Amino acid sequence: MEENFTEVVSKRNFELSEEAQGFLKETAKWAYFLSIIGFVGVGFMVLLAFFMGTIFSVLSSSLGKGMNPMMGFGAGFTVLYLLIALLYFFPIYYLFQFSSKLKKAFKFNDNEEINASFEFLKSHYKFMGILALIFVCFYGFIILMGLIVGIFSAF
Repeated sequence: MEENFTEVVSKRNFELSEEAQGFLKETAKWAYFLSIIGFVGVGFMVLLAFFMGTIFSVLSSSLGKGMNPMMGFGAGFTVLYLLIALLYFFPIYYLFQFSSKLKKAFKFNDNEEINASFEFLKSHYKFMGILALIFVCFYGFIILMGLIVGIFSAF
């Protein structure tokens, strides 16, 4: 049954209209623009990571050893911002690859490049979907813990 379905699907010809191709070309331009902005944002996050670490280190040393509520925040912020920048890099990279390969595919009329571009688009959305699922679960866990702590603190 599954083999027959695969044979039927593989025998279909699928063509894009001129209008659909125009939409894809415009999508590639906007995806390229957004990916460049994303790379700049990642660069700023990396710079901010090191500057925030330095700022917190200077602030913690100026407060003195006895009254140091920010002790260790500098290194913590540096690591946190670097991790966020690393996490943000991958979907931006996939989006950049999608746009670059799609633009190249239209320029040279290359089906292999179109396939490769859509593979990167799939990777982009897969990454974002998994990340969204992780955050939804994390927020659900935080809300559940807040409710449990609230119930126990009421007694």
